[in-house]
Amino acid sequence: MWSTNFPSVLFIFITVVAKATAYGEKYQRYDSQRFLYACQAEITSEVTICSATNYTCPCTDENYLATLAGCLQSVGGLTEKSINSYIETCEESYVTLSSTWYEDALKYYNSNAQTASEIQDFNTTVPIDTPFILNQTSTNITLEAYRRFYANYTNSLYYGSGLLGYWALVLLLGAVANWSKILFPNLTKKMTNPIVNLWRKHVTMPALFGNKKLQEHMFFKVFGFLIPSRLESLIIGLFYGVVILCNALNMEAIPNDPIFYSRYQAEIRYVADRTGITATTFMPLVFLFAGRNNFLQWLTRWNFSTFIMYHRHTSRIMFMLIVIHAVCFTIAEGSYYSTDVKETYFKWGIIALVSGGIIMMQGMLYLRRNIYELFLLCHIILAAIWTGGAWTHVKDLGYLDLVYPSVAIWLFDRLVRIGRLVYFGFPKADVILLADETLKVVIPKPRSWKSIPGGHAFIHFLKPTYFWQSHPFTFTDSVENQNSIVLYCKVKGGITHSLYKTLNASPGRTCKIRVGVEGPYGEASAAIYADTAVFVAGGNGIPGIFSEVNDIARRGSSKSEGKNVLKLIWVVREWRSLYWFYEELMSLKTSRIETTIYITQPSNHAYVNDFNHRFVGFDRDFLPSSADEDFDCENKEAKEIVKEGAKIEEESSCDEKADTQFIVDCIRKELSHIDFKEGRPQVGEIVSQEIHESNGSVAFVTCGHSAMVDQLRYYCAENVDNKEKKRVDFYEQVQVWA
Repeated sequence: MWSTNFPSVLFIFITVVAKATAYGEKYQRYDSQRFLYACQAEITSEVTICSATNYTCPCTDENYLATLAGCLQSVGGLTEKSINSYIETCEESYVTLSSTWYEDALKYYNSNAQTASEIQDFNTTVPIDTPFILNQTSTNITLEAYRRFYANYTNSLYYGSGLLGYWALVLLLGAVANWSKILFPNLTKKMTNPIVNLWRKHVTMPALFGNKKLQEHMFFKVFGFLIPSRLESLIIGLFYGVVILCNALNMEAIPNDPIFYSRYQAEIRYVADRTGITATTFMPLVFLFAGRNNFLQWLTRWNFSTFIMYHRHTSRIMFMLIVIHAVCFTIAEGSYYSTDVKETYFKWGIIALVSGGIIMMQGMLYLRRNIYELFLLCHIILAAIWTGGAWTHVKDLGYLDLVYPSVAIWLFDRLVRIGRLVYFGFPKADVILLADETLKVVIPKPRSWKSIPGGHAFIHFLKPTYFWQSHPFTFTDSVENQNSIVLYCKVKGGITHSLYKTLNASPGRTCKIRVGVEGPYGEASAAIYADTAVFVAGGNGIPGIFSEVNDIARRGSSKSEGKNVLKLIWVVREWRSLYWFYEELMSLKTSRIETTIYITQPSNHAYVNDFNHRFVGFDRDFLPSSADEDFDCENKEAKEIVKEGAKIEEESSCDEKADTQFIVDCIRKELSHIDFKEGRPQVGEIVSQEIHESNGSVAFVTCGHSAMVDQLRYYCAENVDNKEKKRVDFYEQVQVWA
């Protein structure tokens, strides 16, 4: 029977696929055509009208046309679209049908059609010479099978849109929550009722488990990973649930499906189609979340690292859906796999899948942290392969419109980034190595280039070996030259270590390097609207924090003008850490900012002598006599330590300690407007004290070491429902995307 019905089967295949096989063909719905396809399939199943060698028979044989017309009438599939669709299909077989073919064929059918019982010696494999009346029950079953099959395509687009709708709702709620603090600050301050506090304390503010959000978790002491906050985890978890739901609803096939010959095979195909379409539908969102020029950052006031976190999880979900899509199609292909895999669209689908798998592996936290530049380069190349593979895979299937937005978003982001670089120009920056730990980069800026308090920029150091690399740094406006910005880069590995070696070999440990600046990016927090704003920085997290608190202070230039209380807390390890930020600290003398600096290792005086050139001419007698109190040189010079028979004089050691203490005293005197405390800060006590002392709402803004930031987050969450019923907000300015 297969050989005699081959022309009809081939014709059905051409009819179903022809619209999608043209290059870049638009997607079309098959609501009307499914009647036509079901009738064609049923004719092939019940009767043989055309011979095996006559490929144009379905368009020229009056008995076939009459049988088709009678079937369309019986199933209620008479539509202009289905009739015209058949005309177009026949044209692809180089046969031109009359525009009245249906009316003519139906008239002939009504006059001459016969059932199987009416045809003498009827055999399904022997061609007949009369219109045939199909079995209505069987035809209805076939029609239902086609309805479910084609409805799955349409439903897949709807469910894919539902996934986008989920994020639209999340982004809208995020925008309302964050913009309400800006637009309605007084109302926000009053939102301290038990229900709001319960939600904020246990959902929106804390880490998912304990107090570790920015700190790395370990899996089997080998694989490191970060866990989003509790709210972010809830959003991601719900998205997983919505994805599962959208890929499970309306997937039931009928028993003994006439298209795929079994319910199992039909549902395998349904899953393959659904997962592929839904994954491609939200692919643009994956690209948008990863872009630096993502307008959603402004809309929601979420920072770049938040969107990068969502980018990781949405991309993982997208990849898992594509894996399911590939596995199910492999099963559905069965014995035809070896033939179909040679098709171009099939090959590029496999290439995209493999590139996506490599992206998943090379995106591990360890690789991002330790070889970030190599990771980023490979990530971009693999993402391009993924996109190109997806493009080629779907272009002949009618889904290219789903890929266009992804490419457009990527190109737009790149063009804007280039535009930002060109707009800023490529000035020569002064790069200075300070305290053997920090690079100070002073960059002249265009007058029209506006800084963002607490913002960051991506810097290209235009050297032949690393000009293509860009690194994000927070910056401040220079306190010495209003036409410059200043960045502070902690010496680590990679490019900062290369600059460190260059500067160490340069006179005065300084040089000029041409740079490119892409930015500014980021948003200031809503701390300006709080009655008390406490800015907490750790180590090299001070520039962005200083920039934001200083901007708020400038808006009320004197202590009498400022309505809110501003406090700055900086936690550093050693005294030398003050050296590279000294000018900014000096500028706080005329500010209303109450500043406290914690020195966690005050006895560590490494590189503290770098301060000597600052304090030339200082009179020791003018300073407090703390050196004499702390170091009794006369007594210590008289003491000798005897170890293994050898005497070690302490006179030189005493002189060094006296000089060091003199420098520390100079620092304390010159920065007398700052309260210095030795030892680690008790974060919990600081939070409780600030809430108690505030006249109203309190906002904590922080950037620094992950452990300190996580600790501050934890205690802010714990104090949301404080006894004074004061509003407590927490703003994390740490940008973590590596």
